[in-house]
Amino acid sequence: MQSTETIISFSDLALSAPLLQAIREIGYETPSPIQAASIPPLLEGHDLVGQAQTGTGKTAAFALPILNNIDTSRREPQALVLTPTRELALQVAEAFQSYARHLPDFHILPIYGGQGMDTQLRQLRRGVHVIVGTPGRVMDHMRRHTLSLDGLTTLVLDEADEMLKMGFIDDVEWILEQSPPERQIALFSATMPEAIRKVAKHHLRNPREAKIENKTVTVEAISQRYWPVTGTNKLDALTRILEVEDFDAMLIFVRTKIATEELAEKLEARGYSAGALNGDMSQALREKNVERLKKKTLDIVVATDVAARGLDVDRISHVINYDIPYDTEAYIHRIGRTGRAGRKGHAILFVAPRERRMLLAIEKATRHRIREMRLPTREDIAERRVEQFKELVMNTLESEELSFYREFVQKLGKEKNLAPLDIASALTFLAQKERPLVPAEKSSHTEHFDDGRDARKRADRSERPERGAEKRERFTRDFDDTGVLYRIEVGRNDGVAPKDIVGAIANEAGISGKSIGHIKIYDEFCTVSLPADMPAQTLKRMERIHIMGKPINITPWSGEPPPASFSRKRTYPPKRGE
Repeated sequence: MQSTETIISFSDLALSAPLLQAIREIGYETPSPIQAASIPPLLEGHDLVGQAQTGTGKTAAFALPILNNIDTSRREPQALVLTPTRELALQVAEAFQSYARHLPDFHILPIYGGQGMDTQLRQLRRGVHVIVGTPGRVMDHMRRHTLSLDGLTTLVLDEADEMLKMGFIDDVEWILEQSPPERQIALFSATMPEAIRKVAKHHLRNPREAKIENKTVTVEAISQRYWPVTGTNKLDALTRILEVEDFDAMLIFVRTKIATEELAEKLEARGYSAGALNGDMSQALREKNVERLKKKTLDIVVATDVAARGLDVDRISHVINYDIPYDTEAYIHRIGRTGRAGRKGHAILFVAPRERRMLLAIEKATRHRIREMRLPTREDIAERRVEQFKELVMNTLESEELSFYREFVQKLGKEKNLAPLDIASALTFLAQKERPLVPAEKSSHTEHFDDGRDARKRADRSERPERGAEKRERFTRDFDDTGVLYRIEVGRNDGVAPKDIVGAIANEAGISGKSIGHIKIYDEFCTVSLPADMPAQTLKRMERIHIMGKPINITPWSGEPPPASFSRKRTYPPKRGE
């Protein structure tokens, strides 16, 4: 077996080209210790006992060998991953789907309690290659004979100690006993209590061991905070934070190359000096943006993990994890870009509800409690803008020759019989017209942050028809855009969200996120508006896309009225609370 010391990149591992391509696109640089220790023996067919904490990259440690050996021509479960919770099952399934993005006709299905049995049965009948599920629901399907393990080649127990704590160990043993005797087993656990050791001894055959010590890193020079992603749009939340944070230069991390360009463009549209940094850019352009950051002609860089490798700019005062990293090591590398040269650094992490496990793992790895931050309010932003404007006025008074302007104000006051205070008020309004000192108050039904640059949109809204008429026209307006409407065969019953659709189409078909129009989610399917001039080969590529483990089977919308479930439609982006 290859020594872990000799593994310096994923290309050193015997992984297929489609998997290596996906790894590069995701942004993985080098295998984590658990990946380097686990992937070679699993590829060789050995059973494995892996001991590693959450957040060390162990999902890829078992997912990549499984995908490497999958035979997509066999439409039957070849791998089963048991997880203690629904949330972890969904995370693992999403990770598989991400790594398998270049494996044609690959199907994965998460199964867990609380989800309708009909949906799972329908997908099982269509045929899946990998099942990720909680023990109870997996047992239900096995007892109903709707899930057969006869073709199983690999079985993974993920977070075995958690399954023990939750009382699932008997269920796990029952499933192991029903699986084929020649299957490969990988058992991963953060700790190794005696009950888990007994399972390993009874069911695993001469397993290899991969034990990774739980390293901790202190980051005393960096203040760490997190914002729990709620109903507020992430971009609006980021804009609010930028308004009140006193930063010199900022590095914002996202997961994909496309996201670097899109987010940088949106920040520039909101008045910030922002640029992208990703692996698709030429070396010359990457170096140019880094040089601009050093010379203070660029204040914000939106980057992927790979592109930010080796980035060393002392003036970076803030790192924002707009997308949470895949493992704790990546987080530590990211925030290490700030707090340089004896300066104080600041790190902010956006955490969705299902990502809280990673937050806990990061806290453990850094030996640091990451405190929750309150999103800046309209009043906070107003206070900050007022202070900034005061400072601008004082600097202007101290550094500029203003005699001509004093004479102008005096002359205007005499001619129009105006008090100097009234003239100053009017000039202040004009100076801040595009960025009002007090942001317009948001309406009660939206979380969109009004930063003062949407005056034209507000004027347009004032000319809208009365509320009832707007509702009556909504169906026509939603479907009447410059794109072409398509139907895809994945819906609310599959747990799909708009971001899943946007991410899959953007990543797999090469369509930018901003070109994807209206998305409506129904119980059994979705509709999505795509560019009218989309090439035929792009549509052909989209036919191979899978979302939530299902082929989307994209077809043009036939034009008929919406089904009965239209009244329960969901519009992208979702409103608060949905």
